[in-house]
Amino acid sequence: MFFRHSPAIWADYPELVPGVLAASGITADADVSAQVARFNAIAAARLATSAEGELPEVQAWRRTFSRMGLKPTQYRCASESLLRRFRKEGALPQLHPLVDLCNAVSIAFAIPIAVFDVAQVAQQLEVRHATGAENYQAFSGDTEHPEPHEVIFADAAQPPAAHARRWTNRQSGLSAVSAATHSVLIVAEALHATAADDVRRLISTLAAELTATWPAAPVTAVLSRSASQFDF
Repeated sequence: MFFRHSPAIWADYPELVPGVLAASGITADADVSAQVARFNAIAAARLATSAEGELPEVQAWRRTFSRMGLKPTQYRCASESLLRRFRKEGALPQLHPLVDLCNAVSIAFAIPIAVFDVAQVAQQLEVRHATGAENYQAFSGDTEHPEPHEVIFADAAQPPAAHARRWTNRQSGLSAVSAATHSVLIVAEALHATAADDVRRLISTLAAELTATWPAAPVTAVLSRSASQFDF
């Protein structure tokens, strides 16, 4: 399997920095409460001095959503949505230990992180513009069709499955992590000025946390326009 961004995405967003991690051996019985508390404290400290919309990581995604023709206060990147909920409620819902860990890291870094159950992905995952023929499975179970030219995560099924809509706005229920998940692909994407350093730190941090929690042996990479494909 492989992951990549299409040439058109790189042409439109040359400032993009994607970090990726692939791992197996994931189980639903791990205890990540201490790690979650540690990363939540980092997020709380950042929110004590700045609203989530003022953070440079979030501002970069707001500009990107505007460039995609989306109203950034109507469609938010995943990290902004999580930070907003965390600020209002003081905690995030517990879903699955890996998802809980990634959500906590996401709000600590203010960078959106997607986690895919690769058993539900057909052959590849590419961030590209939609044709309109793709199927997207909402968490409600309903099937949607992304708008043509919308940025999606698409696989090689026929017709292709869209595993996320509006880029970093909303993942699909099809490849969401569940109790049966064993192997995952984790993707973090950023476009702000210090994204290269921050994404590298984020991926390194996640790899260390997974290694400490599961027999995962994660494989990682930070991609670029000239080295845009991650085989796993």
